[in-house]
Order: sequence, then structure tokens, then C-alpha cells
Amino acid sequence: MTFNDRPQIPTIDVHEAAMGLTAGTGLRVGASDGASDGSRATASDGSHAAASASDVGMPLLVDVRERYEFVQVRAPGAVIYPTSSFLLRFEELPRDRPLHVICNSGSRSAAVTAWLLRNGWSDVHNVAGGMTAWVRAGLETRRGPLAPDEGDLP
Repeated sequence: MTFNDRPQIPTIDVHEAAMGLTAGTGLRVGASDGASDGSRATASDGSHAAASASDVGMPLLVDVRERYEFVQVRAPGAVIYPTSSFLLRFEELPRDRPLHVICNSGSRSAAVTAWLLRNGWSDVHNVAGGMTAWVRAGLETRRGPLAPDEGDLP
């Protein structure tokens, strides 16, 4: 059921979101490594891969869960913008990269996706099913304390 006055929120599947994040980085997408040390994602050549400001055009995974949720389980390369403080920081988000917005189940991220689209961002998608679907799909995750700069916008 759809309501005429509510626009459809663009969504992306967790597999599509993961593939977009790892394109060209050599990151493993297939399995969760269960790391508990908060280490960064490891590229296939053994080096550490991290997004940089020069990744224009590469999707950015924006996690809108609270920090304690992010520490429990997160996708490698995600940046954290909790909904509780989102309006204080949203202007930091790039407008020249696709944004994939994720939360635990897809509700908070749907609201943030809609808000960003109404406020000038054009390439924003809600990650369907959120981190619950991400974990269930067996995609790579990180757990535990954050590494320095992990979760920060590159």
C-alpha cells in the first residue's frame, strides 16, 4: 500500500550496498570476520583499505544508529551519524557521492534518506533491512572498540 502524498524512498539491497562499498578497494564482501579488535578492513593484498576524500563517486555508507549500536556491530568503512545528533552534522555529508543510509532495521535510515532527499541531496538510498539484514546475509562486519578515526568521515 502506498499513500499518494508520500514519495517512495529509494532503497538498496544490502548486497548491492556492500558491493558498491568494496568496488575497487579489494575488500572482502563474502563473510563476516568476527573481528573484535575494531581493526579496519583488510584489502586482498593485505594492506588496510579506507575511503578517502578522493573517492568521489564511490558510495558512502552512512550509519545513523547510536554509537553504542555502532560499536556492537558495523560495516567496514561506514561513517557514523547518529539520528540523535544528525541535524547538528548533516551538512558535513558530501553531495558528490552516492549515500547509502543504514540503521538497525531500516526505519531510522528511511526517515534520514527522505530528509536528505528533501534537503538537496540527490543520490541517497536507504539500505533495506539495515544491519540486521547485513549480518543475516553474512556480509563483513566489525565488532568492539573502534580503531582511531573509524566511523569518521574521510
